[in-house]
Amino acid sequence: MHDRPSLRRALLDIVDSGFVGIQVRVNDRRGEWVGSAGESVLGESTPPPTDGYIRIGSNTKTFVAATVLQLIAEGAVALDTSAAVYLPDLTIDPRITVRMLLQHTSGIFNFTGEIYAAEAGVEGVPWNGMTLVPGIPWQGREWVDSRFTHHSSEDLARVALSKPGRFEPGTDWSYSNSNYALLRLIIEEVSGRSLAEEMHRLVLSPLGLTQTQVPDSASIPDPHAHAYYRYGDDGEETTVDVTSQDPSWISSGGDMISTTRDLHLFISSLTSGRLVPEPLLAEMLTPHPPAGYGLGVFVQDTGHGTVITHNGGIAGHGALMYSSPDGSTTLTAGLNYVDDAALSLGAAFQSATQRLVAEVFGNLPTSGAS
Repeated sequence: MHDRPSLRRALLDIVDSGFVGIQVRVNDRRGEWVGSAGESVLGESTPPPTDGYIRIGSNTKTFVAATVLQLIAEGAVALDTSAAVYLPDLTIDPRITVRMLLQHTSGIFNFTGEIYAAEAGVEGVPWNGMTLVPGIPWQGREWVDSRFTHHSSEDLARVALSKPGRFEPGTDWSYSNSNYALLRLIIEEVSGRSLAEEMHRLVLSPLGLTQTQVPDSASIPDPHAHAYYRYGDDGEETTVDVTSQDPSWISSGGDMISTTRDLHLFISSLTSGRLVPEPLLAEMLTPHPPAGYGLGVFVQDTGHGTVITHNGGIAGHGALMYSSPDGSTTLTAGLNYVDDAALSLGAAFQSATQRLVAEVFGNLPTSGAS
């Protein structure tokens, strides 16, 4: 493996910024580079395993989107058909299409809560100078104490659909985990199989992704770095190891487990056209303003060329997944950290990703996504 001193320095700087540990995998014209820094277990000196399992959070959405697009290719689902056609037992606005769910343009309430500007006039609770309309518990001691509670995706969808929408379908963009819980239900309804079974048939097995799973328990395979959550109670702070949890509370908005190896194989195969048929891949990689979100991926101009990406974080675990438009250069990473209700590491997370993207994609020619 070739040495990358600047990447090694970047990993150390990221740990110094507050993360417990990080593992990184880069594949580019120079070959493959893997490295890690920090701690696998808080307070111990062993770094995270470079082939360690990690909860990938919202990277799950890209796997779900790829599964939906494969079903579209088979003729089982249509991109611009109303979602209500596939899920008639739920009260879905008939104007909401499968495309809108994939693209986050449905306006459906996010079952983990919606945040509005304070002046929006929405009823809720103050939160960091804004207004929070709560959904299910996902923060603080309430979440820590209930983290092994199982939630069905249908129940989460009903929570989302019981609240007013954020906007009229198709008129705006807002990131919502509810969209992907509904897509999970559509996959299961049209296939007659679980999401795990259908994703294995259409995505995981064809690509040889043996280290990726839709979990059915609270455990995570070995080896893995540990995830932590900090909360305040009666003026005292408590830090809890939350590596084990039932991730059904986030459903297909972010429940999957993978490794940097499998994330690399997945995103490089996807962007290079080896997974989804070309016309549907073109739809997937067409960004919708203002966020530049396609169908389950962000299409971003980083200043170092266009990258196809999705990142994710879930209670002390985080994952990065970046690819050049042709799949020839990829960056995948897993982070473990101490999460909290204030999302204290949010700025450090953004800084870390920017640093790594600059290191890996900084010398690529600027070009549009294909």
